[in-house]
Amino acid sequence: MIVGVGIDVAEIGRFAEALDRTPGMAERLFNHDELHLPSGDRRGIASLAARFAAKEALAKSLGAPPGLHWLDAEVVTTSSGRPHLIVRGTVAAHAAALGVTTWHLSLSHDAGIASAVVIAEA
Repeated sequence: MIVGVGIDVAEIGRFAEALDRTPGMAERLFNHDELHLPSGDRRGIASLAARFAAKEALAKSLGAPPGLHWLDAEVVTTSSGRPHLIVRGTVAAHAAALGVTTWHLSLSHDAGIASAVVIAEA
C-alpha cells in the first residue's frame, strides 16, 4: 500500500549559488558519503541538487512533518547505479509511525534542473 508520494525539483544553478554563499550548508544537508565519491572526489553539483530534491521529496512523502533532520535521510547508490534511501533517527521514527517499510526513489537531472520522486510504501 502506498503511504505517500513526494516529488521535488531544484534549479541546479540556484542550488550551487546557495551553497557558495552559505558556508557549511553542504555539511548540514549531506553526510560525508553523499558529498564524496568512493574515490574521494567531491560529487558534482547536479548530483548534489538531485540528492537535495530527494530529501525534500522524502519529507513530502511523509506529509512534511516538522522536526525532520536532513542528515537522518541519506541517498546512496548501489554498484549498479540505482539510488535508494537510508533513513534513521527523526525520519525513521516518522516513517515507522506511518507504517513505511519500503522506499522507492528516482533521481534525474537535465537542462539545469534536478528532480526526485519518492514513494513511501507500507
